[in-house]
Amino acid sequence: MTFDSTQLIRELISLYGPSGQEGSVTDWLADRLHTLGYTPEVDPKGNLIVSIHGEADRPHVVVTAHLDEIAMMVTRVEPDGRVRVAPVGGAYTFKWGEGPVDILTNGGPITGVLSFGSIHTNSKLSVIEHARHEPYPWEDAYIFTGQSFHQLTRAGVRPGLRVVLAASRRVVTEMGEYVASYFLDDRADLAVWLMALQTLKDTGTDGFGPITFVASASEEIGGEGAQYLLRLRPADVCVALEIGPKTPESDFPIDSRPTIWVRDGYAAMESVDGFLLEERCVALGIEPHWQYLSRGGSDASCSAAKGLTARPVTFGLPVENSHGYEIMHRDAPREMLRLLLDYLQHVR
Repeated sequence: MTFDSTQLIRELISLYGPSGQEGSVTDWLADRLHTLGYTPEVDPKGNLIVSIHGEADRPHVVVTAHLDEIAMMVTRVEPDGRVRVAPVGGAYTFKWGEGPVDILTNGGPITGVLSFGSIHTNSKLSVIEHARHEPYPWEDAYIFTGQSFHQLTRAGVRPGLRVVLAASRRVVTEMGEYVASYFLDDRADLAVWLMALQTLKDTGTDGFGPITFVASASEEIGGEGAQYLLRLRPADVCVALEIGPKTPESDFPIDSRPTIWVRDGYAAMESVDGFLLEERCVALGIEPHWQYLSRGGSDASCSAAKGLTARPVTFGLPVENSHGYEIMHRDAPREMLRLLLDYLQHVR
């Protein structure tokens, strides 16, 4: 089957999915899975699960790609109607800048503009004056909605509501061999996750062991969804599909070759999987980017650090930027798919 990964990514990015409120992404994926003939389930944490029954004497593998995106949360509504927010996941003010956002109330989204204030002042009372010398803190950011305190409270705006980038900012930019957008982490990997299930439906599962495919909830706030699942359904191997952010420690070109995380801020890959992946990459004609990350984690590594899986493996799509407007090669999903399926067939 020929896959249009860019179109899948475009559709997935258009969906709101902050941590703890990923339902629109879950529903979209579930519809696609039902069309393919799968019967997915959703657990109490919000993980979307598809089980593949394979050879019983093989390691049980969980494959995750996460549903959620970095976002904000309402902390309070000021008497003048300004809505104060805090980050959910690794959101930074300088990565998002000023622009339209949606407050996700029970009655539907309320549009506002994430705002930092005017630069046209030298007053010591201005937060902008402080921002000239120090990073702009979330405590000083606010959302302007044009509504009063009473209008907002009547509409259900309260602390705890998620706030996401508005639809007008959730678009994919295409630049020759490259595509760029917010939330390639992890919507591009969800596209690969879905493409893997499509391939297995087309080609069959002979030669594979038991695999649980999990579109995981709340990864951006500590890998909560995968850890919840693995406590209840232990697995020998957890494979996380992620981005491979370019860093000073891993200064590779942004091309189609997958990254393989050898270590991150939580755990290291076991040598048995490193040697296996060396062999399989040679067989596939893939020269991967072996990536050491000094900060960050994945579903696999966070779970391994808690003793919930024996063997963490993380594959990444090479990207410029992270937790902002990310850029990747348009063929990277195809190459990650090749490596993933081959690894799943040969893992022992």
